Amino acid sequence: MLAPVLRTTLLGAARNDALRRVVTTSPATRPVVARFVAGEDLTAAVRAVRELAGEGLRVCLDHLGEDTTSPAQARATVDAYRELFARLAAEGLAAGAEASVKLSALGQALPGGRRTSTDLAAELVAAAHEVGVLVTLDMEGSGTVDATLGTLRELRARFPTVGGVLQAMLRRTEDDCRDLAHPGSRVRLVKGAYAEPAALAHQDRAEVDRAYVRCLRVLVEGGAHPMVATHDLRLVRIAQDLLSRAGRGPEGYEFQMLYGIRTAEQRGLVAQGAPVRVYVPYGTDWYGYFVRRLAERPANVAFFLRSLTTR
Repeated sequence: MLAPVLRTTLLGAARNDALRRVVTTSPATRPVVARFVAGEDLTAAVRAVRELAGEGLRVCLDHLGEDTTSPAQARATVDAYRELFARLAAEGLAAGAEASVKLSALGQALPGGRRTSTDLAAELVAAAHEVGVLVTLDMEGSGTVDATLGTLRELRARFPTVGGVLQAMLRRTEDDCRDLAHPGSRVRLVKGAYAEPAALAHQDRAEVDRAYVRCLRVLVEGGAHPMVATHDLRLVRIAQDLLSRAGRGPEGYEFQMLYGIRTAEQRGLVAQGAPVRVYVPYGTDWYGYFVRRLAERPANVAFFLRSLTTR
């Protein structure tokens, strides 16, 4: 984790429209973005899926976009996912694939957005279910947690396999894990990538790591299907120990890592027989996602700066 001031600055940049225009229009950023984003269109995403599947890796696809400002944008997001599902099915890549969906992209923040985003999510999940694609609801800032978990509960009444995401950095998350720790409950556990106040979230890296382990233990002991989303190899080893002691086979958990990050380790885990799913983002609205990836690791920032000076 970066020093708090720099990390907060970068996360603030994710919502800076002026900086967004500079970064997204600069030719120098394209090679860097390509490291973290599969491409801007569906064809590029499907190509990445096929390549990863060929190496024994599962996939989770994210059609990038968030903070929708109109019902038309929300509708377009659902249509884009439906097109994705149809394409995966046509290519023989749908079964076991996963889609990750941000409710803000479905209009959660609009007036009446809780109902609208839940209804659109239900439509999206139903379309995914028809072709064998799993769906997980992404978690965003702390102010959206209750609404997102409410939507998750509603969707699971019809589609029990819908996954949820919990952020270990939030102080409330251990209790949320207890609520979701039951057999069949798919939960992606992440550290958290949003700037949050100290009253709501752990600020120290070591505190976040300890919270992650506590939350993971709750999920494992409660019988949930944990999706261990981390690039921290120490946490990976701790997770392997917890899962082994609980007698979990490959069908009872999975590791998740981001496209373009720790690729050798992803393949190494697969070689050990562990299930690994790669989070594959695609689309033209990549700026917010890209800046959050920079904020997570100093190496990412250094990589970005080098790219701007070595053209």
